[in-house]
Amino acid sequence: MDTADAFVGLDCTATGDRYAPDHVGRSDAGAPLDPVYDLDAVDPADLPAAPTSMWAYDALLPVPAESAVSAAEGATPLIDAADLAADLGVGRVHLKDEGRNPTGTVLDRGLSVAVTMAERHGADLLALAAPGNAGQSAAAYAGRVDADLYAYLPSRAPFPNKAMVNVHGADMRVTGGRYPDALAALESDLARDWYSLQAFTTPYRHDGAKTLAYEVAAEQDWTAPDAVVVAVGTGETFVGVARGFRDLATLGLIDRVPRCYAVQPVGCAPVVDAHESGGEVEAVEYPDTICGELEIPQPPGGSMVLDAVEATGGGAVTVTDEDLLESAVTLTQRLGTEVGATGGAAAAGAWALADRGDFDADESVVLVNADAGVKTADVLRSHLMGQGV
Repeated sequence: MDTADAFVGLDCTATGDRYAPDHVGRSDAGAPLDPVYDLDAVDPADLPAAPTSMWAYDALLPVPAESAVSAAEGATPLIDAADLAADLGVGRVHLKDEGRNPTGTVLDRGLSVAVTMAERHGADLLALAAPGNAGQSAAAYAGRVDADLYAYLPSRAPFPNKAMVNVHGADMRVTGGRYPDALAALESDLARDWYSLQAFTTPYRHDGAKTLAYEVAAEQDWTAPDAVVVAVGTGETFVGVARGFRDLATLGLIDRVPRCYAVQPVGCAPVVDAHESGGEVEAVEYPDTICGELEIPQPPGGSMVLDAVEATGGGAVTVTDEDLLESAVTLTQRLGTEVGATGGAAAAGAWALADRGDFDADESVVLVNADAGVKTADVLRSHLMGQGV
């Protein structure tokens, strides 16, 4: 399989064993794999300061841009949020608006890479279970290569996700209950062998997410923020973003790796609980949050998130459903862009972090708006109605 020059293989996150670039799935130890690149083979001058898509950074992706299954994902705006900076008592705040991606989610970055590699591996049937956004995104990219995709979604997935999975031409299975029920249905019901697009089963979803960090630094003249705040569900966005900034520091393009902060809702916070206890990530027995994208009781990338928090000197914090919804509405009204519930969690987390003194007065902070407000418009509207609006 032809790959990019710098892509050298996949390392097991449990044993450190290296696998060939054409390996599919997890390691023999059952652990996630992490793509490895020879950064000495990358010329920093090849990383553009004004990309037109995330594939402009193909020197640090597994295949060249001309081989990518792409819908021009990435190159999303970095919005100055001066009012929020004043509220938080910091120097600057920017919102990285991932709602501008093709299907309105940051997950488009990783699924573009994952479907690209599935096609390279000759897969004829793709499948995944998802809370919502990943199903829609996978359907979009599978449709671009006319691949069969089974998307298992829980009944509580937002209607726009379910509708667009069908519109993109995928075969959708809706299961009663929540995300773990959809995952169990996929694993028990789909009789044929399939190529998994699950986060951290395919190593390429978190690999694609790292391009968000490249764009943030590039737009600031290769200057990293002091802190980045990311809401955590599966963990793929957080792991990818932390990895992206580490890449840039190794290449000498930025002089520091920002502190990375993980945010989870109170009703489903396995990563935050583990960070605070100093223990392992354990499954939440009774997850309960209004934000389905963050209701992942046993995140497959949880241990990698903890490692990234420690490596960057960051932290973790929980927020209530009420606060994440109010934050999404507040940012939407202030900035004019549409912030979804997941982005609201990041913003609420930033307020909580500021309150406990994690930010200094002159620091710059980036919040990741993981998806467009239209994804959870009914939830945000219900929140307003509860306030009598």
